Amino acid sequence: MPSPEDLRVFTTVVRKASFAEAAAAHNASPAFVSKRIRLLEQELGVKLLHRTTRRVAVTEQGERVYHWAQRILDEVEHLLQEVDVTRRQPRGLLRVSTSFGFGRNVVAPALSQLIAQYPALQLRLEVFDRIVDVAAEGFDLDVRVGDEIAPHLIARHLADNHRVLCAAPAYVQRRGSPRTLDELAGHDCLVIKERDHPFGVWKLRSGNQERSVKVTGPLSTNHGEMAVQWARDGHGIVLRSLWDVAADLQAGSLLQLLPEWQQQANIWAVYPTRLERSAKVRVCVEFLQEFFSKQAPTGFRNAIKKEAAIE
Repeated sequence: MPSPEDLRVFTTVVRKASFAEAAAAHNASPAFVSKRIRLLEQELGVKLLHRTTRRVAVTEQGERVYHWAQRILDEVEHLLQEVDVTRRQPRGLLRVSTSFGFGRNVVAPALSQLIAQYPALQLRLEVFDRIVDVAAEGFDLDVRVGDEIAPHLIARHLADNHRVLCAAPAYVQRRGSPRTLDELAGHDCLVIKERDHPFGVWKLRSGNQERSVKVTGPLSTNHGEMAVQWARDGHGIVLRSLWDVAADLQAGSLLQLLPEWQQQANIWAVYPTRLERSAKVRVCVEFLQEFFSKQAPTGFRNAIKKEAAIE
């Protein structure tokens, strides 16, 4: 295929009817222009120009190539303009992935506000019970709860968060409250198949101390909202994001257990390429940062204050 640069040189020669003037227009030497025309003729297999000492004339084949070259160069220019606009202004399809409950309760409402502000965007939100390989699966962005992020990906912190142990007052009244992590083994625990944790193993931290506890119970699920509802119903102890259970803790429908132990689970935007390369991803990430800073549930803020007082 002829290069756009060679086509551009050729169309300039035709318009100027002069190799010297075309060279001046491209800030190049006449020898450079002659070489580009010769290579273009070889590439296309036709004679494009008749050159005499006084003037340059276009052949019949050259006329056809000239008209096609103009159309091709116009399309290339439109392409470059479109790419430049896309890098500066959010538009086109934005594919976002996230987890089930967090996606429904938090990410979907946030993206609803985003799309209202940027009508040129199209949005596809998909939810999973597993870690998504953003680049390999064709997503622009993964909104992730949890700090397990592959080193080849780029991530921006959206909000502080951690998971806490909690149960309904009815469960605590019936079974008592565990006094140590080891006592969790004797309790009914509501196990969730998390995206970033092995099934039935809770990794918890208290200060500099970290422990892994194997837990079991009669109920398990891959959907966090179901586990929280079972906890509200008094069926057992759940380990859940403070963002998800803050309102329940505030209302008293759930009680926090072993408050000195928690599992770090910050909220991240994870994406495969740098933000300056895509306006739609950049705008989405910046919007989510602002959204999380303003929309944290009141119960979440109060729970954070309460934990700070305990510490």
